[in-house]
Amino acid sequence: MSKVGQLERITQNRVVKLFQQLGYSYLGNWDTRANNRNIEPDLLSKWLQQQGASKTLIDKTLRELDKAATLGEGQNLYDANKAVYRLLRYGVKVKEGAGEQNQTIWLIDWKQPENNHFAIAQEVTIKGENKKRPDIVLYVNGIALGILELKRSSIAIGEGIRQNLDNQKKDFIRPFFTTLQLIMAGNDTQGLQYGTIETPEKYYLQWKETADNSLDSHLGLLCNKARFLEIIHDFIVFDSGIKKTCRHNQYFGIQAAQQHIQRREGGIIWHTQGSGKTLVMVWLAKWIRENVTNTRVLIVSDRTELDEQIEKVFKGVEEDIYRTVSGANLFVTLNEPIPLTEFC
Repeated sequence: MSKVGQLERITQNRVVKLFQQLGYSYLGNWDTRANNRNIEPDLLSKWLQQQGASKTLIDKTLRELDKAATLGEGQNLYDANKAVYRLLRYGVKVKEGAGEQNQTIWLIDWKQPENNHFAIAQEVTIKGENKKRPDIVLYVNGIALGILELKRSSIAIGEGIRQNLDNQKKDFIRPFFTTLQLIMAGNDTQGLQYGTIETPEKYYLQWKETADNSLDSHLGLLCNKARFLEIIHDFIVFDSGIKKTCRHNQYFGIQAAQQHIQRREGGIIWHTQGSGKTLVMVWLAKWIRENVTNTRVLIVSDRTELDEQIEKVFKGVEEDIYRTVSGANLFVTLNEPIPLTEFC
């Protein structure tokens, strides 16, 4: 092995130990392991069995997940990834047999992070049109949800980002990315940057929470079990062909707002231009509707063009929204008995 390879392997081995400290199981070096997949059926079946699912329901759940994760002829990565995400977030609807009622089989226990099986494998060789070998893959209950490319200190983090983007091309291992939620790259000089599928290099994000910007610190903050699942569950949107996740300021702003809402208090989230206020509205409105009983969300803006922008984003992420046409229409709508997400 060259000295360059040795330096990257030292970083990689240290990161593997860090994930073990975070409570991830180590699945091993999968360089020569056959048939590595983004859905490891043995691991997922074992976890589902521990949750009390029958063999029939497990088999049907695996088929539904495999179907969603398979890139069909002419299908793009965005649509397949979106189909998988729906199953991850809302569960798989299956039934024991004809005439039976549907049951929801959860692929992830979102409410109890520690009830899931978190694991990593390194040097995961994937066969595609051209074989590739991601440095580290993060699995939850046998489903690949995160991927990490590591570079030595003297190589810019952009190299790892571009490697992730190349891997998502048809010529390489695009089908492996149908389940992936966070795509990451890092080194010891620039720390960690992250995005989602098909995120252009210039839009990769950096998690800013402490003064310590080291790779290990960033991984510990972003990939600890509870936050990793929270970001996937509450801070992912599919916005008209573009999959997006949150910046650190959006995450902490919404967390603070959630606490105020639970105390029935008001507050202000201050935004600069271009800081993502519309997505904050989407994520916060979605959280309110899912976690606060019998609530409505009313969004008031001061410009028609902003109205149109907000409406477009909400509809782009498939959130029901009704745009009132006048003050009188607003009052009539608010008196309707059916809860709506509204703005005027």
